[in-house]
Amino acid sequence: MLWIIVAVLSAFFAGLTSILAKCGIKKTDSDLATALRTIVVLIFSWVMVFIVGSQATIGQIGQKSLLFLILSGFATGASWICYFKALSMGNINKVVPIDKSSTILTVLLAIICFDERSNLAIKLIATAILAAGIFLMVEKKKTKEKDEGKGWMIYAVLAAVFAALTSILAKVGISGVESNLGTAIRTAVVLVMAWVIVFARGKQKQLATLDKKELVFISLSGIATGASWLCYYYAIQTGIVSVVVPIDKLSIVFTVAFSYIVFKEKLSLKASVGLGLMVVATLLMTFFK
Repeated sequence: MLWIIVAVLSAFFAGLTSILAKCGIKKTDSDLATALRTIVVLIFSWVMVFIVGSQATIGQIGQKSLLFLILSGFATGASWICYFKALSMGNINKVVPIDKSSTILTVLLAIICFDERSNLAIKLIATAILAAGIFLMVEKKKTKEKDEGKGWMIYAVLAAVFAALTSILAKVGISGVESNLGTAIRTAVVLVMAWVIVFARGKQKQLATLDKKELVFISLSGIATGASWLCYYYAIQTGIVSVVVPIDKLSIVFTVAFSYIVFKEKLSLKASVGLGLMVVATLLMTFFK
């Protein structure tokens, strides 16, 4: 099915996003980086809207869909801010698994909210396996990279909670709305939210001293994010949420591979087993949808 292939592409681009973002926030403040990359995502999103011609349907969006798209945008903004704050503080192979735990909450909410009960027993078993895999990955052995206490974990958990809410709210919001247009509207909300936080904290002054190399990585991260979003929201609009979300979260496989290549961050045997469990759980949900 096309939506499964698109969901896999979403995972690839999401995995690439984490690596590019990590490269772009070594010196740059995470809130400012989030605001800058959202500009790129917004441009990318609206270009796609005009390519497919869905801008003509803006006036046809219902009030309920618009409300949920806006709420989804706020949840996305909160998730991003927490996620990139966690990335700036912690090891990428620790932060990403916790963020991916949003899958567990999303699957449970999808079963409750959208009555996606086909093969329910297998989905619940797969979710339990996924949880075990996440636990093993988070318990990964220490690396040479220093974490600032446990603050990164709090931000990573919050990022996961908001990400789960994002998927559910977006599913309702894009009902009857072309997926590219829905993504563009949500991104506009995220952009406003991100820059309000930047100005509220007085971080706009740092724009004058931005590292040009990091700005390039932030921009590339935005492009990767835009590509991931477009694939993801097309997939959840046309596919099964409780299946699409786990596939999308397989981005962790790409992230681990890229982090080894770029940052030389190796997984312990325990963490490798955890990653394997996450993959098995995702495949179970995919083939027994």
